[in-house]
Amino acid sequence: MTAPTSIIIADSSPLFRFGLKTILEKDPRYVVLAEAESQVELLEVLDSNKPDLLIMDCLATGFSIDTVVECAKAHRKAKMIAITASQNGLTIVNCLRAGITSYIKKDCSMSEVLEAIEVTGEGGTFFCGQILDAIRRESIDVSDLDLIDLSCEPVVLTQREIEVLVLISEGMTNVQIAEKFFLSSHTVNTHRKNIMQKLGVNNTASMVMYAVKSGFVSPNKFLFQQSS
Repeated sequence: MTAPTSIIIADSSPLFRFGLKTILEKDPRYVVLAEAESQVELLEVLDSNKPDLLIMDCLATGFSIDTVVECAKAHRKAKMIAITASQNGLTIVNCLRAGITSYIKKDCSMSEVLEAIEVTGEGGTFFCGQILDAIRRESIDVSDLDLIDLSCEPVVLTQREIEVLVLISEGMTNVQIAEKFFLSSHTVNTHRKNIMQKLGVNNTASMVMYAVKSGFVSPNKFLFQQSS
């Protein structure tokens, strides 16, 4: 007999955790190992539990996209499902790059939530209809998203490169950055290329994720200005 899929539920909402746990415990295919209401608690739980699936709202109070990165470091084999209220394209990109396997919205039907858990538990990837719409609308190529480099190799950016990176992360164009720093657009583009080379990335989303991970940009400012 196949062992049940082990799960940890992480969310700041006790009601959400209780509801999902109650539903899952009625299905013999699943066993809920633990719950967590913050990143700190989740990482502590992962020290003593190695789940097959981690279901979390990585945008809830007490969590962030960095939570996904830290969980991936703590337990690389766990598949992670994001269940959040936000679904703008930039959020999706960075959640997926951080290590999220499947992504659904909190207002999805329970049948869709359970389907996501089933598909992900069997090694697949699942996106609800609303997430798929956001991916298509913003022309996101999910197959081309590289995971964040979790190595400890140092990355050294100059002060100017950090300043440029922050403004790029805040959505400014090369022309706008050039005007702000009284530089030519060519110089700003050179800074951009140097940053990408140092980080070993090839797209703006990857640069922004690094800025968020490194604390140069607030995750909330970065994520939610995109949908305002």
